[in-house]
Amino acid sequence: MSGFQPGTVKPVGLPYTRTLVVPRTASEKTDWIQEYFNKDKYFDYKIYVVDDAGAPLSPPKNKGHEVMVYLTYIIDHYHSLSDVNIFLHSHRMAWHNNGLLDGDAVQVISRLSSERVQREGYVNLRCNWDPGCPNWMHPGSVEEDVGKQEQTMLAKSWSELFPLDPIPNVLAQPCCAQFAVSGERIRSLPLARYVVLRDWLLRTSMSDYFSGRVFEYIWQFIFTGRNVVCPKEHVCYCDGFGICFGGEKEYYAFQEKVRERTSMEEELKIWNDMNTKWNSGDKGVERPDVGKDIELTEKIAANLAWCDLKKQEAKERDMAKYGAQEAGREWNDGDGF
Repeated sequence: MSGFQPGTVKPVGLPYTRTLVVPRTASEKTDWIQEYFNKDKYFDYKIYVVDDAGAPLSPPKNKGHEVMVYLTYIIDHYHSLSDVNIFLHSHRMAWHNNGLLDGDAVQVISRLSSERVQREGYVNLRCNWDPGCPNWMHPGSVEEDVGKQEQTMLAKSWSELFPLDPIPNVLAQPCCAQFAVSGERIRSLPLARYVVLRDWLLRTSMSDYFSGRVFEYIWQFIFTGRNVVCPKEHVCYCDGFGICFGGEKEYYAFQEKVRERTSMEEELKIWNDMNTKWNSGDKGVERPDVGKDIELTEKIAANLAWCDLKKQEAKERDMAKYGAQEAGREWNDGDGF
């Protein structure tokens, strides 16, 4: 059982300090961070250039992808951490950023609830379970999974990383190594613990790629003591980012509409491909149903309009009230978050 304790939020109205920690290569651009967050006096950012030792901030070695930077930040700032510490990749737009936030890291950062981070201690910035939940990695498995080669490597290195903990049967959290941790939670472990983890990364013969992949599914264990951290998607979106559909049923009704639209878009693509071949004289295809493209286009447009409306309504709901309700917390008027 985890020995970590939930955090206590600040009184309503008191701000939280936040620091964004980002690894990047010398060729990658992170201008979007300065553009959107330079004017927030409670917001700071630490951008580490992993392949330029002469940069203002750089890790001791370019290894383990983002892991080396994350651990280096914690070690170097352990005694002066912000209330909320956000660990994020350098690209603004990415498929693994939350779909309901348009895959946009600016929205992820801007809408992230500092109060949820403070309460939970550790918050994965991705709400959607796929990939990663509910039972992604099986480090105790004796059979090698070619799609998860790091699984076998993690099993072999577990005793080095966690010598006092038995190998769990499963490790799971949403992908992809982007999360927020309260300063309080980080300091609930001794500084020496992070030094040991970084030393392991520096010493291991494991490749840059695999050493980084190993950590992707142990961050939650490091910061929560739990091997599986898969909060319900609707709770994550509502209490974490203020996108509240009104409950689990309403959230999944929305997601079903999205799936229906995706299916119709694929059907329309197939129709257009067949129509192109038919018009070019390809006798190997049947003529697609006349007018089906118009019907699908109209249905897709109506579906999209409905989804856009529901998403806007979800963003405008009272995050404090609905977030508490969906997370199962007691809430009264004036409670704030």
